Amino acid sequence: MDGMQVAMEMLDRAEERLVDTFNQMTTAEANTMPAPLIKSVTWLMWHTARELDLQISDLNETEALWISAGWTEKFALDLPDDTEDYRHTPEEAAKVVITDRQLPLGYLRASVELTKQYLEKVDENSLADVIDTNWNPPVTRQVRIISIIDDAVMHSGQAVYTRRLVIGK
Repeated sequence: MDGMQVAMEMLDRAEERLVDTFNQMTTAEANTMPAPLIKSVTWLMWHTARELDLQISDLNETEALWISAGWTEKFALDLPDDTEDYRHTPEEAAKVVITDRQLPLGYLRASVELTKQYLEKVDENSLADVIDTNWNPPVTRQVRIISIIDDAVMHSGQAVYTRRLVIGK
């Protein structure tokens, strides 16, 4: 199994964990922030999908699904499209609320598929390419891919923890 296959397997597990956690909750429970600094399961799913979408779209040099596939209109959040969700205050995170359970599931599914399509075609010789010089050391394609997958895995675990705080199991 090569590195990209491992990354896809890890991404599949993160997606499964997020979906399973979400499916064990009511919509109201999924939208609940159990404490000011603990994000809701809805926010965690949305943020994971967005990070996959935005970062992979950037690597693909394509417009993000958030815009091109109309997810911004479907979610209709009281947040700007360019919101830096990783910096959300509790008040901003609390604005990520859904009534249609298919929204976070659909966006996550689409973003995971986008990511897997990218990973399937990434040229192994391009992994050492520097893609972001705003960091020290500069970020390579490989480091960005690892960061993207690691973020999804981390947030899937946070979702399990949040569910346990909200519903006690």
